[in-house]
Amino acid sequence: MSAMTPVFMLLSVQAAMGAFDNWWHHELQARLPHRPSARYELALHAAREAIYGVVFFGLAWFAWHGAWAVLIAALLLTELGITLADFLEEDRTRRLPSLERVLHTLLTISYGLFLGLMAPVLWGWLQQPTALVVAPHGWVSWLFTAFALGVWAWSVRNLRAVLRLRRAAASAPAAQPQAVPGDSQHHTAPATLVTGATGFVGSTLVAQLVQGGQRVIVLTRDVLQARASLGPGVWAVDTLDAIPPETRIDAVVQLAGARVLGMPWTAARRRVLLASRVDTTMAVVALMRRLHHRPRVLVSASAVGFYGASPNASMEPLHEAAPPRPGEFQSDLCAAIEHEARRAEALGVRVVRLRLGVVLGHGGGAYPLQALSARLGLGAVLGHGRQAAPWIHLADALGLIRFALARNDVQGPINAVAPGAVSQRGFVQALAASFGQRVWLAMPAAPLRWALGEMSTLLLDGQNVVPQAALALGYQFVHPDLPGALRDLAAPRAEAGAQ
Repeated sequence: MSAMTPVFMLLSVQAAMGAFDNWWHHELQARLPHRPSARYELALHAAREAIYGVVFFGLAWFAWHGAWAVLIAALLLTELGITLADFLEEDRTRRLPSLERVLHTLLTISYGLFLGLMAPVLWGWLQQPTALVVAPHGWVSWLFTAFALGVWAWSVRNLRAVLRLRRAAASAPAAQPQAVPGDSQHHTAPATLVTGATGFVGSTLVAQLVQGGQRVIVLTRDVLQARASLGPGVWAVDTLDAIPPETRIDAVVQLAGARVLGMPWTAARRRVLLASRVDTTMAVVALMRRLHHRPRVLVSASAVGFYGASPNASMEPLHEAAPPRPGEFQSDLCAAIEHEARRAEALGVRVVRLRLGVVLGHGGGAYPLQALSARLGLGAVLGHGRQAAPWIHLADALGLIRFALARNDVQGPINAVAPGAVSQRGFVQALAASFGQRVWLAMPAAPLRWALGEMSTLLLDGQNVVPQAALALGYQFVHPDLPGALRDLAAPRAEAGAQ
C-alpha cells in the first residue's frame, strides 16, 4: 500500500463532509451567498476552497520535493488559520445548529489526522532535492482532479458572491434611522412585527420596510444572525415575551414556519411543521392580548395547501370560498394556522390569511434549484404533468403583503397566486425555455409516491387556485403570466437580491 493511500482516503472523507456542510448549512440553511453581512465569511470560504483545490490536484499528480514541500506545508497551515478565523466569525454572526457544530468537530478531527499523516510524507519530501516530480496514482488522481475542479468552482462562486454583495451594499440606499431598545421612541413609535424575518420572503420584506422608514421588530431563533443580516436598526428578539406591553405595534406579519418540502413527513416531522407555525401564531395572538395598544392588522401566511391535493386535473378553479380537505396533512396544517390567526379577530384586529402558492425568486424557495436543473437540461415532467402548479413571483408575494397591510378593506383569505395558472408540464417547459432549453425527462408518479409518501402530493397533485379576492380588490400583479415572470428571473441581476 502506498504511503499516500491513507492520505487520499482521509481527504475523501474530508471532501464529502465539507461538501455537505457547504451545501446544507451554508447554502440552504444560512443562505450565506444572499446575506450582505456574510461577505467576510464567504471570503474565508473562497480562500479555503482555493487552497483545497491546490492540495487535491497537487497531491494527486505530484511529489513535492525539497522547497516545494515547504510550500505545501505553508498552504496547509494557512488553511488551518483560515478555519480558525471562520469559526470565530460564525460564532460572532450566527448561532450554529447542533448538526453543524458536530460536523465542524468531525472536520477538525479529520483535518488533524490528515496533518498527522502528511507530516512524515512532507518530511521525506523535504530531504529530496528540490523538484516537482510527476507521481500519478491511477484513477485516484482523476477522482481528486474532479474534487479540485469542484472546490475551485465553488471558490470562484463564493468570490463572485462577495463582490456582488459588496457592490449591492455600496449602492444600497441608506436606511432611515430606526428606534432600537433604549431609544426614547422605543415604546411610542409604531412598529411592524415580522416573524420568520430571516427567511426567503421575510428578509426581503424587512429590507423594504426599513428602507421605507418603518420601525421593525423581528422574532427569530437566531438573534445574532438576524442582527447581522437585517442590520442594527432592526430590533431582534427570540421570544415575544421580551416585548413590553407598552410597545406600539401597528401591524404583524406572520411568516414563520419550517420548510414543508424536504424531510419526509414522519410523525415527528409533522409535529415540527405544525408547531413551527401554529405555536408561533398562538404566541403572536397572546402578545396582542397583553399589548396596551392592539395592532391594526395581522397578515398571516398560509398556503394553497389549504385546499388539499386533488389528483383530478380537470377540477374547477378554487377561489377563496372553497373548503379545505380534512384528513389531508397539508390541508389540516393550513387550516390549523388560519384557525389560530382568526382568534385575533376577537381582539378587533383585521386578519388577512394569505394563501401562498410556490414563491419564485432568487435567494431561496424552490426557484434556484429548479433553475439550475433547467439550465443543465434536467427539468422533468412529474407524473402525467397535468396537475395545476400555482405560483407567484416574489415581487407579487411582497406586493400582496404590503397591499394587505395598507388597505383597510383587505381581510379574510387571499389567494396569493398569479392569475396565469399553468400545469406542472407547462411550468417546467416555460422554465426550461427561459434558459433556451427543452424538457426531455419525465418522472413516473409511482416511484415518487413510494419514496415520498404523502409529501409527494406537493409534486404530483395540484390545486387550480385563482386569485379572485386580490383581483376584485384591485391588486395589480407585477408579473401576472409565467413566461414574463421567468424572463425576469432569468435576466442577469445588477444587484444582489434584485427582483
